[in-house]
Amino acid sequence: MDMQRNRTAWGVDESGFAAVNSYGAASQEPAPQESVITMPESQVIQTDKAPSAIGPYSQAVRQGSLVFLSGQVPLDPASMQLVEGGIVEQTEQVFDNLAAVAKAAGTSLDQALRMTIYLTDLGNFKAVNEIMTRRLAAPYPARVTIGVAALPANAMVEIDAILAADS
Repeated sequence: MDMQRNRTAWGVDESGFAAVNSYGAASQEPAPQESVITMPESQVIQTDKAPSAIGPYSQAVRQGSLVFLSGQVPLDPASMQLVEGGIVEQTEQVFDNLAAVAKAAGTSLDQALRMTIYLTDLGNFKAVNEIMTRRLAAPYPARVTIGVAALPANAMVEIDAILAADS
């Protein structure tokens, strides 16, 4: 709302006080002040130590002191192929990929505030939890685990994260 609209809506007189409030009653309350919050520009994070994006998105975006990591699937960054093995090998690769992007952003997975884990088989929940406790330091981030029908590249697991970073 610009100041002209503000003056009209509040009926501000020359002294800066609202002569008529929003209900039409006389008032000597100070008129509400407008403020503009300037957001720092977003910074796109990109590293060749993690798989390149396989769609129209960034590996991560930093906004102020937050870093938003896109979901990582267990692709080997050099070959862009799904790693061989089961849920353990795939989850380890996902954490390697996330750690590489976090490092490129100047932070680490130990600064994770929230993670979302997507599993094609919720029976793998325990195995992923065991790897997560090895790969992250307590206190652990807030987290959601979601069972899905399928993931890109026929992966069994995908994880995204929101991290804290120094401003």
